[in-house]
Amino acid sequence: MELWQEVFIAASAFAAGLINSIAGGGTLLSFPTLVWLGRDPVLANATSTIALWPASLAGLFGFRRELAGSWRWVLLLLAAPPLAGGVLGAYLLLRTPSGTFAHIAPFLILFATLLMTIQEPLSKRLRGAHEAPTRAWWAGAMVFQFFVGVYGGYFGAGIGILMLAALALLGFTDIHRMNALKNLFAICINGIAAAYFIASGAVIWFDVLVMTFAAIAGGYSGARLAYKLGRRFVRVVVIVIGLLMGVSMLIFRR
Repeated sequence: MELWQEVFIAASAFAAGLINSIAGGGTLLSFPTLVWLGRDPVLANATSTIALWPASLAGLFGFRRELAGSWRWVLLLLAAPPLAGGVLGAYLLLRTPSGTFAHIAPFLILFATLLMTIQEPLSKRLRGAHEAPTRAWWAGAMVFQFFVGVYGGYFGAGIGILMLAALALLGFTDIHRMNALKNLFAICINGIAAAYFIASGAVIWFDVLVMTFAAIAGGYSGARLAYKLGRRFVRVVVIVIGLLMGVSMLIFRR
């Protein structure tokens, strides 16, 4: 690999880690970058998942004070379903032919971008309609989290938006705590998917090494910046990038 490619990959991973910790959607940068540099789409997706996973840990560490006293019930109620879904999603990805995934990927990117576009107004409306979630509402949220896990294990981009929406439905209002929980769930989904990809040999290890350290730096930086910058600006940037990347992959896909 040429030096400029390594620099390009590292820069995209840093930005992806930063964006994931603040608003989600970092895969919209890291995955297309690998594909544009000639990586197999399925391997690129698996590699991006593995490389960005440690950045979720860094982002969670940055928000650690927001989870004080919440670990037990969060792990029991909301982390288990996406963990199971992540395994199924990873399994489905490695059973998808590369050519098929290459055609699907632009639509997945555009879908994730749409999620980011509508998440805030949709969450506000649903949160206002359900001020006190019932047991049935909690059960529905856990089922929803399972399917978020399936989607996350299969592709990944947009799961942060989906999880933030689910938390809003359950009555969460503190955006920093929601971001902390979102990072915890991302660790569950991407961690189990990453383990499956590694066991299956679907990894480009050199890319992982280049991306991981850059993504960790971005993830921790993003958590620190979130308190100062807010999420609205980052969301707008990610939406624009997602649209550009999705459309360009549609036009130039092989």
